[in-house]
Amino acid sequence: MKVTLLRISSRPATLAAVIIGMVSLAIGAHAALNMRALDAAQSAAESSVDASKKASRIALVIGNGHYPDAPAALLQPINDARALTAELRRDGFDVDVIEDASKDDMTRAVARLKAKVRPDSVVMLFYGGYGIQVGRESYMIPVDATIWKEGDVRRNGVSIESVLEVMKEQGACAKLVVIDASRRNPFERRFRAYSHGLAPIAAPDNALILASATPGKVADDGKGQYSVLVTELLNNLGSRETDKPAVAAEAIFNKTRIAISKATDGEQIPTVSSSLLEDVSFAATDKAGS
Repeated sequence: MKVTLLRISSRPATLAAVIIGMVSLAIGAHAALNMRALDAAQSAAESSVDASKKASRIALVIGNGHYPDAPAALLQPINDARALTAELRRDGFDVDVIEDASKDDMTRAVARLKAKVRPDSVVMLFYGGYGIQVGRESYMIPVDATIWKEGDVRRNGVSIESVLEVMKEQGACAKLVVIDASRRNPFERRFRAYSHGLAPIAAPDNALILASATPGKVADDGKGQYSVLVTELLNNLGSRETDKPAVAAEAIFNKTRIAISKATDGEQIPTVSSSLLEDVSFAATDKAGS
């Protein structure tokens, strides 16, 4: 009789143990699901941050080569624009590239640039083609520009300083500009008084500017696929080691300036002007060495 009672009384304990085990399994499974959801959310957040970093690196690249008033097409600016675009995209820039751009094309491209710029943006402008200075201001010349006098330059050209002003107004944290336009252009014979080359480009706060020649000087195109400026700039951008800290853009621009002077035996000496308050790199992290 006692044995029977013992067997009966042990069943509730066994049942309780089973129930406790099932509850523990359920709690463990729920916790695992929560951890997976947390990991997924963290991964999504990190991806969003990475996308944000990429989106904050913006470039407008313009290559103009086919001008109706020119005796021959400029072949290098379009090659330069394409090669530099590929390099910048490898560095995480969101690049808007336009070739043989009209005034409307350039105006719309600047508007697109303006819409993308945020206070944390590193923004770059590259222009290759003909440039003209008027009233100590430098203008990028669209391929459809009709120019007979200096006033036409102001009406039909796009001021480099005006693009820098757009970047400044939108609060870009750093502004990088490369201008390869110090060419002897086909419009100069139409002006009574003509200033060769480009004017000094005033750098707003946190800007770094590389121009292909000394202000007021012209530079002849070589026979290479790319201009001397873009050739040396690409060499310096491509020579960076991926396992080393990022090289500051200012150092790259200065190395490019020296390389161009050596390559041309001092015939072409670019200018670099900077008002940067901190190091900025072309690599995926904004600060050099970070």
